[in-house]
Amino acid sequence: MSLKPTADYSNFEALDLRVGKVVEVKPFPRARNPSYKVAVDFGGELGVKWSSAQITRYSEEELMGKTVVCIVNFAPRNIAGFQSEILIMGAANAAGETVVLSPESDVEIGGAIY
Repeated sequence: MSLKPTADYSNFEALDLRVGKVVEVKPFPRARNPSYKVAVDFGGELGVKWSSAQITRYSEEELMGKTVVCIVNFAPRNIAGFQSEILIMGAANAAGETVVLSPESDVEIGGAIY
């Protein structure tokens, strides 16, 4: 994969990345690619936000309670009639499956990534 154009620090500052905890996972059969509807709790002022996520390498049970890193300030996106409010961050493994980004130890829910 080739590198994207150089960005300055203000591009990063514009993103609001937060830590949340998965509190609900539902099947999403209307999605074009295998996906779940995932509710993530950020606590405090943000509360619970929903995402359409292509993270089906995990079972619904494996995702429940998982701490994840998300972008919370993208505009909502309509995906197959569902309003996806956040982007759960992930990376592809060798098999091409999306692995969610998660802190390696306990951190505050709703805490900012910097």
